[in-house]
Amino acid sequence: MSDAGVFDQPRLRRNFGRAARRYAEVAVLQREVESRLIEQLAVLEAKVPARILDVGAGPGRACGAMKKRWPKSEVIALDLALPMLREVPKQTRFWRPIRRVCADATRLPIADGSVDLIFSSLCLQWVPDLPVALAEFRRVLREDGLLLFTSFGPDTLVELREAYVAAGEREPPLSPFAPIQAIGDALLAAGFRNPVLDRDAFTLTYAEPMTLLRELRAIGAGDARAQRPRGLGGKGRQARMLAAYEQLRRDGVLPSTWEVITAMAWAPAPGAARRESGMDVAVFPVDRIPRRF
Repeated sequence: MSDAGVFDQPRLRRNFGRAARRYAEVAVLQREVESRLIEQLAVLEAKVPARILDVGAGPGRACGAMKKRWPKSEVIALDLALPMLREVPKQTRFWRPIRRVCADATRLPIADGSVDLIFSSLCLQWVPDLPVALAEFRRVLREDGLLLFTSFGPDTLVELREAYVAAGEREPPLSPFAPIQAIGDALLAAGFRNPVLDRDAFTLTYAEPMTLLRELRAIGAGDARAQRPRGLGGKGRQARMLAAYEQLRRDGVLPSTWEVITAMAWAPAPGAARRESGMDVAVFPVDRIPRRF
């Protein structure tokens, strides 16, 4: 989650569009996190979701897994980057089609109360306004519908961030991510029921820091801040950062931490209160308001 306007949405679209063809091959951690999130769908074993929405579906690996798990369910892959959606058909058979929608997570072209499950793996850290996205999720979910997602936390790439600071950068050229407390607060404010959040730290290792930087570009996870400094920043800055990162080398490799926050929550009944400016706000359809004559 971030303040609205932190991220440059056109840049995000271009970054992930360029990464589409190699994403499934390069995004090793993303595959692992996605696989673990898919395992948590076991909570729905007794109930088959009629309609599933995968927000930030990427090349559609999770969509394919959910379509295989529930062949009769309608699975919708939604992504901001059209080239990602072009990869989706590779994940399933032609007789098990997955619908594809190119759209923003904060403006879902989906009818109210029409979705049973929203699944989203490592996408929501890129939305410009998480509360707005959660309000949209609540709008499209049916009562008791499940929201299941992961997001990167602020300790992601902490070593790289600290190396930039040690090199004299006040603001490292890396995207900011919301802490677990902010995500939990946003879920409660949106009115979701029984939220459960967890945090995991993954440590990847690299022989050289440039390998990590190239991987970030390959998966589309570069600096997407709207107010990022323009220009390359010079070879001197990068050399100082690389030298600082080298101080962390242990047993011949360099560590890279990735904090992953997992959240599960259930959609409330229509009209259930949400929190706005410290107040409970309930919304009801006009035809449900009793009238006196």
